[in-house]
Amino acid sequence: MSSKLTKYLTFIHQHSVSIFNSQSDKTCRTQKLRMGSIDEERLLLEQGRTQNESSQLYTGDGSVDINGKPVLKQNTGNWRACPFILGTECCERLAYYGIATNLVSYLTNKLHEGNVSAARNVTTWQGTCYLTPLIGAILADAYWGRYWTIAAFSTIYFIGMCTLTLSASIPALKPAECVGSACPSATLAQYAVFFFGLYLIALGTGGIKPCVSSFGADQFDDTDPKERVKKGSFFNWFYFSINIGALISSSFLVWIQDNAGWGLGFGIPALFMGAAIASFFSGTPLYRFQRPGGSPVTRMCQVLVASIRKWNLEVPIDSSLLYETQDKNSAIEGSRKIEHSDELKCLDKAAVLSDTEIKSGDYSNPWMLCTVTQVEELKILIRMFPIWATGIIFSAVYAQMSTMFVEQGMMMDTSIGSFTIPPASLSSFDVISVIFWVPIYDKFIVPIARKFTGKERGFSELQRMGIGLFLSILCMSAAALVEINRLQIARELGLVDEDVAVPLSIFWQIPQYFLLGAAEVCTFIGQLEFFYDQSPDAMRSLCSALSLLTTSLGNYLSSFILTMVTYFTTKGGKTGWIPDNLNEGHLDYFFWLLAGLSFFNMLVYVVCAKKYKKKKAS
Repeated sequence: MSSKLTKYLTFIHQHSVSIFNSQSDKTCRTQKLRMGSIDEERLLLEQGRTQNESSQLYTGDGSVDINGKPVLKQNTGNWRACPFILGTECCERLAYYGIATNLVSYLTNKLHEGNVSAARNVTTWQGTCYLTPLIGAILADAYWGRYWTIAAFSTIYFIGMCTLTLSASIPALKPAECVGSACPSATLAQYAVFFFGLYLIALGTGGIKPCVSSFGADQFDDTDPKERVKKGSFFNWFYFSINIGALISSSFLVWIQDNAGWGLGFGIPALFMGAAIASFFSGTPLYRFQRPGGSPVTRMCQVLVASIRKWNLEVPIDSSLLYETQDKNSAIEGSRKIEHSDELKCLDKAAVLSDTEIKSGDYSNPWMLCTVTQVEELKILIRMFPIWATGIIFSAVYAQMSTMFVEQGMMMDTSIGSFTIPPASLSSFDVISVIFWVPIYDKFIVPIARKFTGKERGFSELQRMGIGLFLSILCMSAAALVEINRLQIARELGLVDEDVAVPLSIFWQIPQYFLLGAAEVCTFIGQLEFFYDQSPDAMRSLCSALSLLTTSLGNYLSSFILTMVTYFTTKGGKTGWIPDNLNEGHLDYFFWLLAGLSFFNMLVYVVCAKKYKKKKAS
């Protein structure tokens, strides 16, 4: 009995120990698992902290230094790089406006052209200056990058400036002076040298205009909220620097050209262009660079071809089924992914995966299959088109500042005591207006507007551009009223048949210049922001060029309107609206015509702006 009891007690003891041991093992294993999960969490936190610190140290928009290495935020870009870019733009614009502002005077007084011919040549050249940026933009986005494009085309620009200076300095290259009313025409060789230099400048601007503003904006990281706000301010001060250069040109350089000679008047801008090149290269160690992403034109053609080839395929309702790379970054070099939009679904066919592609797993032919980002690039350009088109009429209005405003001023009293004001120098009031409004807008209007709209920049780019279009109507109306008053005085004093200035002070032109300057601050700076922010990452130079193209087409439109007005108003031997003697004409009708076109343009713009949908980048 006792032996059985002993065995029983021994069994219970052993069983209890085994239970206790198994529970202890489970507890240890649980503790080990918990310790393991804690270690994993700690590792993930450390990795996240490391990534976060890395993101704070380096830019998140893919920018690199000149050697192609990732750039540290604290050492590059931001406002520390901008003085060199703003200095470059200021000097380059001084050089450009040193030629453009008084060019109509050189053509009429030195090359002895008529008013309409001179105005047409100026607007055609200016139009070309804003057309060539398409060449520079494609080279920058596809192959060279913005930095090297600016460097190469600046050299061409400088050669053109030197050629122009020589054409105005060497006696054999310029026409003889007028003898009384007899003014000998320029020879073919003289015309050839002058216009060769002039159009070399037009080509040089093609690599600078679309790239400098974008290159400056590249210095601010799109993924950093603080730097993104500074970018909006950069565009304001970029345009401010343009107008500092223009102010010196329209006042000091115009006076030099009219009083000290055209050789010196063209030589000084050439020196400033050399200074622009030096300023640009000086900032190289501080710059952030965006890699070129390949030809944007080729990518757009690929989307069109692929969508046509897959025309019979249905676009899935679920947009996530459309083709896109699985990587964090886009397949396009230097570009973020763009989220799918529901517009223009016919283009989505280019991103539909066919059964053959799914079975083979071959997605390498971009002429058969495009990513969603690539399709969205083309959609964005199409959505921008109506907004872009409405900028053409505004640019036609702006073109009058260097043509018909100057010719109007020539027929007004330009004297203050013994001092004579060159009519072209009145454009300095447009520049003064810009210089006045830019800091007011940036420091006062934006913070006040931000309180009401809740937008970072006070007004959206579209709202800002709309305000500028409205001001352009007021500008043309003011010019027409001045001309009505001038013609009335000419009739009262019997000066209609005489090609002489009317005793009405040229300072009556100040309101139209001041209104045009305010319109510029809203429309042109708004365009810079809009076409940079809304463009695909790898198409920013191209979209900046498209923005500038409105100025080109506006100048061509101005030339076309002048030609048509001259043709229709001189039928039957009539004097016409814009004869060589403006006292006989009706320049006021021409200004009212532009005011009416501007009003109609603004109405179209309001409709287009309301329908516009903004880009969404991942």
